Amino acid sequence: MKKLVVAIVLLSICAAGVPVFGQTISKENLSDFYYVNISVEMVYLYRAGYVIRYRKIDKTMATLYLPHEWFTTAGGKGELVTLPKGKEWPSLTIYYKNGEFSHVRLYVHWSHGHSTWGVLPMGIVPMHINIDDRFKDVETLNIEY
Repeated sequence: MKKLVVAIVLLSICAAGVPVFGQTISKENLSDFYYVNISVEMVYLYRAGYVIRYRKIDKTMATLYLPHEWFTTAGGKGELVTLPKGKEWPSLTIYYKNGEFSHVRLYVHWSHGHSTWGVLPMGIVPMHINIDDRFKDVETLNIEY
């Protein structure tokens, strides 16, 4: 008798077209945001910001420049998140709103002595490039895949 009652209840729910498990997706539930997550190879401290080295799809390295102003102003374009102790590797999450760059979250190791932290050594950028210029008037990120 119990099995018959359960079967009738389940059949009536399915017949009514009400989803039992799940969530209906409507335009109100959709977000204007999407994100891209990049695994970071190295985070270099520099007086004007963070120099981020990451590996592209073809296994070559690319560089991003994130100014300190993004991380120090209220409502800025950056958030620095320290990872808990463990084996987590740094990453950079880039958020877009309606297809336009919005902000970043830089997840870094809690200890500056970790192998993924570095101080920008001479020679990582060719001498004819002024690295300070890479941090001026940065409004968006150009990701190389």
